[in-house]
Amino acid sequence: MGSWLEELQRREAGAQKRAGELRERIAELGEQLAAEDRLLSRLQVTRETMIEILGATSDLAEPAGSDGAGAESNQAEPEPGGGSPIGVVLVPQRAPGMEVSVLPEDYQDVLEVITDAGRPLRAGHIAAALGLEVAPAKVEGLRSTLKRLVARGWLNEQTPGMFAIIE
Repeated sequence: MGSWLEELQRREAGAQKRAGELRERIAELGEQLAAEDRLLSRLQVTRETMIEILGATSDLAEPAGSDGAGAESNQAEPEPGGGSPIGVVLVPQRAPGMEVSVLPEDYQDVLEVITDAGRPLRAGHIAAALGLEVAPAKVEGLRSTLKRLVARGWLNEQTPGMFAIIE
């Protein structure tokens, strides 16, 4: 009679151990869930605040993926008379017939320097022509601007480091 009782105690101890491990995992997952819920709440408040600040259209009010389709374009348009009120520089994707005047003034100046040169220029030469200090930090910041203009279709970089106007 002792063997079935020992087997039952062994199984009970095993079940208690597994239940304890599961309780620990549930507690850990509960903490992780609470952290993700806090993050989600902060992100939702941030999104709502940014929509309010930027005066975005109603299509931005829906979070990406809320209708299962996702967001096609969440670029806010600059406000009339000076762009974003929080210092965000918005560079639109270039479309046929789009004028340089849609760009912020600093970007227009960059395009004017390259246009006036009539040939591809390096970031250092553009910085000098703009009257910027030709220090590595300034040139790298300008290079970032140039790369953004390339990515948005305003400039061409056929040879690495050489930026030209798209004809």
